[in-house]
Parts: sequence; C-alpha cells; structure tokens
Amino acid sequence: MKLIYSLILLATFISFNSPDKNNSDYLNDVKTELQKTWPKNRTINLVFHGHSVPAGFFKTPVVNTLQAYPFLVLKELKTLYPYAVINVINTSIGGENSVGGEKRFESEVLIHRADVLFIDYALNDRSVGPAKASEAWSKMIEKALEKKIKVILLTPSPDQNVKLSDDKSDLEKHRLQIIALSQKYGVGLVDSYEKFKQKFNAGEPVSEYMSQVNHPNEKGHALIANQIMEYFK
Repeated sequence: MKLIYSLILLATFISFNSPDKNNSDYLNDVKTELQKTWPKNRTINLVFHGHSVPAGFFKTPVVNTLQAYPFLVLKELKTLYPYAVINVINTSIGGENSVGGEKRFESEVLIHRADVLFIDYALNDRSVGPAKASEAWSKMIEKALEKKIKVILLTPSPDQNVKLSDDKSDLEKHRLQIIALSQKYGVGLVDSYEKFKQKFNAGEPVSEYMSQVNHPNEKGHALIANQIMEYFK
C-alpha cells in the first residue's frame, strides 16, 4: 500500500509538463530512421500491447481494426513519412489486464523487436488493483528498456460508468500511477484520460466519443491517436 500511495502522491505533486518536453525529442532517433529513404531505410516496428481498446473492439464483439488508434497512427505516420516502411504490430487481447500481459511479454512482445512500445492496460487493471498493476507495468517497462526500446505509456480511455469528474475513482488512481511510472523510468506518456476529461469539462458528452460503455468509437480513438502523433512530429 505504501508503494501505491507514494506513486499517487508523487504524481499529484508533479506539475506534469514533461510530456510536452518528451514529445519534442523522446523519439528523435526513431524519427531520424523514419525520414531515411531507400536503400538506407529499414522497417520500423511499432508494438501496441494492451487490452480491448488497442485491440480495436468497438461495440463488442465487433472489432474495427482500421478505425482503432494503432492504425489511425499508422495512417497519419504514412502521411508524415511517405518513404518509411512501418509495421504496426498489435499484441493486445480483449479482456486482459497487465498481469496477464506481463506473463506473455517476453514470448509475444519482445520477439517483435519494437522500435516503440505502447502499453495500454489501465481500464482492465481495476480488476487486479494498483499494486499488482504497478508491478506488472514496471516489469514490462524494465524488460523493454533493457532492449533499448522506446516506451510510451497510456492512461485509460473512459468507462461511462465512472464519472470523469471523480478525482478519487479507480481510473484516476491508475492514471496517477501511470504518470508516476513514466516519471520514474523516464519514458513517454499519453494521458488519454486527461484529454477526455478536458472534452468533458468543455461541455462535450463523453458518449460522443464512445461506441459502448467502455470502448471508444472512431472519434475517441482519434483523440488518442492525435496525442500519440505528437511524439512523431
């Protein structure tokens, strides 16, 4: 419990401006590779690891792969880097939490030799709680960094059963923990939950961004993809 509270406390007291700083230079090496032309270029692997949202589930059981944020990112990247060869590799499984994701991390994720790894498990991590989630995320981050992989963590997209205005919700606790982990390990952050809260606070119903209670629609996925793209500009 002390670990949970210390992480939350750390995130609470941090004025989190580092995503903007990270956005400008965190992926500089990757962006350099993306700008190379044949025959000097190589394939860039982007791996998306998580639960049903990055897997592309909209209104279950429909999976809209090409409208989910991993492939919206690919589409934008190909506009930005027309000479690049880019693989989007999705290792996400609907219904999985980070404990399950960590168990198969070496056998199903690291084998893809990612240039950039995205981790998105917070929605489902409510089933295991912050302590177990922190341990699982930490193990995955550490293993990726050992391989010199760039890592970007995502805070949760909304669950319409949870009020975005509730600063004490389980989703908010996981959000703060993910922010703290990004600070601890010096990796990237996409604060999806904060972006949805901003839309909500501006008077936009969260339902406009959702295909069902806990899955974004294409508009919601685009909101996440646009934040990811800030790292590649």
